[in-house]
Amino acid sequence: MSYFIFTKNSDNIEGTIYKIAENQSDLNNLNINQTDYKIIEDSQSNFDLVKLGNKYIQKYNNNVISYVNETVLFTNKQELENFLNNFKDKIKKFTDNNTNHLLFNRWNNYYIQLNSFNLDSITYPLNKSLEQHFNDLGQPSYNILQLP
Repeated sequence: MSYFIFTKNSDNIEGTIYKIAENQSDLNNLNINQTDYKIIEDSQSNFDLVKLGNKYIQKYNNNVISYVNETVLFTNKQELENFLNNFKDKIKKFTDNNTNHLLFNRWNNYYIQLNSFNLDSITYPLNKSLEQHFNDLGQPSYNILQLP
């Protein structure tokens, strides 16, 4: 089972997703006090759709999550570069401050992958998420919501 972590007591309020976890191990390593959040279990297929940027989470009501189809479009290199730099900055903050974390190597390796990504290898516009692009190439792919 996959897990979606929301702000507690925020039923029917949009934008309350906080983190996502692919499995129990990832959930246990999120650097959060789980009792402070609303955690909803859902299917691997819904997790993959969110992880790869094909759907986004609108809100939850009780234990039901509302998903909305996502259309990702990077019209030019600068847009993708801005997205990439923002993602790398967040990963770098995590790795700099969590060298002993169980998921350090995963995120450090992903940082290296993002850092070595050749933006000129893309034909623009890119009408899919970076996560979907990596997945299509058979490379590791993570969503920023998975970052501990």
